[in-house]
Amino acid sequence: LTMENNKNEEKPLLFTLRRFHLSEDYGFLLPNPLSELPAFYGPWMEIANNLPHLIQSHQLRSRVYKMPQLSSQHLKGHRELRLAHLALSFITMGFVWQEGEVETVKLLPQNLAVPYWEISQMLGLPPILVHADFVLANWKKKNLNGNLDTIFSLPGGESLRGFILVTFLVEKAAAPGLKAVVQAGNAILQPDKEALHKALQEMAKAIKEMTDALKRITISYCLAFLLRWKDNPAMPGGLIYEGVSDEPMSYSGGSAAQSTVLHAFDELLTIRHSKESTAFLHRMRDYMPPHHRAFIEEIQSAPSLKQHILSSGNEKLRIAYNQCVSVLADLRTYHVAIVTKFIVIPSHWAGNFQINPPSSLQERGTGGSGILNFLKSVRDTTRAGIIQG
Repeated sequence: LTMENNKNEEKPLLFTLRRFHLSEDYGFLLPNPLSELPAFYGPWMEIANNLPHLIQSHQLRSRVYKMPQLSSQHLKGHRELRLAHLALSFITMGFVWQEGEVETVKLLPQNLAVPYWEISQMLGLPPILVHADFVLANWKKKNLNGNLDTIFSLPGGESLRGFILVTFLVEKAAAPGLKAVVQAGNAILQPDKEALHKALQEMAKAIKEMTDALKRITISYCLAFLLRWKDNPAMPGGLIYEGVSDEPMSYSGGSAAQSTVLHAFDELLTIRHSKESTAFLHRMRDYMPPHHRAFIEEIQSAPSLKQHILSSGNEKLRIAYNQCVSVLADLRTYHVAIVTKFIVIPSHWAGNFQINPPSSLQERGTGGSGILNFLKSVRDTTRAGIIQG
């Protein structure tokens, strides 16, 4: 009996999406997010649903100061917590940046900071607007035809809405690729050459579809609201979360580098970025939901796909692997083109306030990286992953 048990323990567990609360259809997106909280949280929702008007009329800060301090203990289940984090993240961003870079605040009032902190702790997310809020949980079906809309917005109207929803489509296009990551991991353990070849073809197809989705993007002025209070000259001291800590805290803003998708592909394909880029990307993992982080760690701890292909000497697998690396480099090349056009060249910026892009965004990007150098570097190190014949 003991021997039998040992045999079972040695058999590797099958890698599944479900184990990480991921959906075959939606990937890292939150499937069917809630757009309403219980009536008790009406004061939050009333402000969050009216942010563009409150920010443009310079009334948001005074509304937040009058907001009652609500306990987070009436929130039930993961989706209510995600909606509450989304709402308070949007309110916080609007509150801090209502007057642009000229008049930022140093303190987030207790009635907002305390529940925001509590909800963040429960979710394992930081108390700032992250990709997991802004894109992954900020969508709803507008009507029975399946037309999409955002749950919350900021000044920037249709262009901001378009930016969020196109990024949603990129994440959705990645879903079959994540399923292929899992299939590839299991095919290495089997080992099953045919299944592995098929998984790599599926993955390349998904990455190509992500690039096609990305081609629909226009970047809104309101990326200013994704700014951070870490390494930001407009907020040198960070932000004090009143009632949580007397010391200011610093966090990076929402960034595509917080999307788990490319981290997962990089890990499976054993793409090695420069020391500086790797440090930044690893820091961005702290801004992901814990089960998304765990998914990356699972891929990291699994047998190496690249090693498996090199030692198999299988030409068909090498070609399929190289195709994945090649389309991933193409996706990153397109990302460089978008950022050059919409963020680095200020003449492309125009918004409701008719101002230049925030200085820290031009130079550093919303997550705080030297944006163009970083994107070009990760594109080049991706391309270097090709296995030569």
